[in-house]
Amino acid sequence: MKTAITTAVLASTLLMSCAQRANEVQASYVSPLTYQSYSCKQIEVEARRVAARTGQIAGTQDQNASRDAAATAAAVILFWPAAFFVKGDGSNATELARLRGELEALEVVSNEKNCGLVFESNQAASS
Repeated sequence: MKTAITTAVLASTLLMSCAQRANEVQASYVSPLTYQSYSCKQIEVEARRVAARTGQIAGTQDQNASRDAAATAAAVILFWPAAFFVKGDGSNATELARLRGELEALEVVSNEKNCGLVFESNQAASS
């Protein structure tokens, strides 16, 4: 009974410290005022740059989540010292959240200025 409780506590602790999948990382707030002075062309260029970087970071975040899930499974099922390889979100998730916030801010400013940009799947494209 004691072993089952210890295993359950260890498993829940490890699962809480795992890196999130990219689609689970929420955008951080970025003020649209940051981009208020941008022209529509500058907004488009910046949105494309941020979207490309967001895609790269999201891929890394998903790799981190998969790695942590494997380490957690190994720790719970096979070998508890594998728990030390669970790294969690770290700076990657923070950067992903910031980039998503930047895209949201760019979209707000684009809409305010009637730029005609369409924001889809974290990417901006001209209409």
